[in-house]
Amino acid sequence: MNFDLRIMNFRLKEKVFFSLCSAFFFLFSFSSFAQVKTEVDTTKIRIGEQINYKINVEADSTALVVFPEGQTFLPLESVEASKIDTTKKDAKFQLSRIYKLTQFDSGSYTVPRQKIIIGDKPFFTDSLRIDVGTVEVDTTKQKLYDIKPIIDVDKSGGNWWKWLLGILAAIALVAFLLWWFIWRQKPLTEEEEIALLPAYDRAKLALQKLDESQYLIRSEVKEYYSELTFIIRNYLDEKVYDRALESTTDELISRLQLLKEGNQVSLTKDTIKNLESILKRADLVKFAKSAPDTALAEMDKATITKEIDHVKASLPEPTEEEKLLDQQYKEAQERRKKRRKVILTVAISLFLLIATFVGFGIKYGFNYVKDTIIGHESKELLEGEWVESAYGFPPVWIETPRVLKRVSLDSVLSEEEQKNIQMTTFMYGTLLDIFSVTVNNTTLNVPQQEQPQDENAEPIFDLFKISEGGIQGFESKGATDITVKREQFITPNAAEGLKTYGTFSLKMPNRERQVDAEYVMLLFSNQQNVLQQVIVTWPRDDDYADKVVERILDSVELNPDEPVEEEEE
Repeated sequence: MNFDLRIMNFRLKEKVFFSLCSAFFFLFSFSSFAQVKTEVDTTKIRIGEQINYKINVEADSTALVVFPEGQTFLPLESVEASKIDTTKKDAKFQLSRIYKLTQFDSGSYTVPRQKIIIGDKPFFTDSLRIDVGTVEVDTTKQKLYDIKPIIDVDKSGGNWWKWLLGILAAIALVAFLLWWFIWRQKPLTEEEEIALLPAYDRAKLALQKLDESQYLIRSEVKEYYSELTFIIRNYLDEKVYDRALESTTDELISRLQLLKEGNQVSLTKDTIKNLESILKRADLVKFAKSAPDTALAEMDKATITKEIDHVKASLPEPTEEEKLLDQQYKEAQERRKKRRKVILTVAISLFLLIATFVGFGIKYGFNYVKDTIIGHESKELLEGEWVESAYGFPPVWIETPRVLKRVSLDSVLSEEEQKNIQMTTFMYGTLLDIFSVTVNNTTLNVPQQEQPQDENAEPIFDLFKISEGGIQGFESKGATDITVKREQFITPNAAEGLKTYGTFSLKMPNRERQVDAEYVMLLFSNQQNVLQQVIVTWPRDDDYADKVVERILDSVELNPDEPVEEEEE
């Protein structure tokens, strides 16, 4: 952009314009003098003091009068505007309004002509020169200190720690439940403790509990003999014959005889005979409803107790191989039990993870949950802590996911351009980062008296051509397939500008494929010698980035009367 050429064109147009219109303005001022007057209480103030700028209008009672609104007195700042005071004078109305103006920098300033509309005709006041003097400070009494250096401010941590605590608490709860129900060594119940005892000890304990029972006292002989025969059969099933529980009495006795004859167990004839007698008596009690005497039942129980001892004594001692096999069997059982716990733990953990993912996916969307777990740059920008600040002068208020840092562009401008142009640029990211935000303020150093006061004067900046230059800037950085659309853009505080937007493709360094992106360029020139630009680029087909840009654009405001942050670190 050749700013020198624009300045020359502006000055040429300005001279011609003022030459043709000077007579008109002279006559116009006389015709309006009788209707619009201005008063000021002083033309010399100190920094921060206020002057009362009063506008008096004389108009017909039927005429609509519109006074200046907002910051139309720049470079002086309007602090307060009083209500319109109306008095009747003959057949006309006398209207007046007082504006309190101030300035915080010393120097001589010209209050521009103010536009007042009476009916459907515009009238202008005369410009006014105001001198702002400095406040004298006695440096011999006032201590002076060096400017403090810029210090880094730690960014607030946000609420991430709450999420972390919640996740850790959930993991701890799941781990506790898994340990409690699966891995914890639970205290054994009485039945489990008895089941771990050797067969002989279990048989002895069962006989002891049978002796403590009240079957015989309640004349429950059938139940008594059923329990008694189960004890002896169960012991024989584990130590002698593995089908003792399901065999009939005759089958069991025959099997014991065969084992004795085969020298597999050294049972005596008396032992086999006593067992046969008691088992047959129990069959009669259970199936023939026989009712032997209580004393006989107690005698049979004593006989069974002795015969269990005889059976144990007749059994051969286990060999070392049998003991080893038994130990290996126990170890295999432990491994199987541990493997079962591991499988169960993994299955429950996977189920909980899948259930959590599906639950959050149904509520928030599966892509959102995936991006939250894996991470997504645009999502982090959208949900991070945003910064609202003003950049440049006049200030551009904007809200961004990151602070914009001041960038020096002096090397881009020549020395002559630096004399005529003041440019401040604030950026986050670059075009190669795909997501970037840039705020630029360009001010032409045109003296106040040379600036055209007519609102219909041709502006210095042609926003359409400047947007074309921005597109060419994209092309110079390697952007291709650029689409361009333009429309009017109005900020929330009613500042109007030009919005240029579209898409482009860019080949990134160290990448073979093209990256598709979108861009938007906002251009404002609401003051004759000031150009304000907001440029945003972001990845295409990125829902999070679209929401980020939408929030940024909705936050753009131009408030020339606000204090300025010259630089963000």
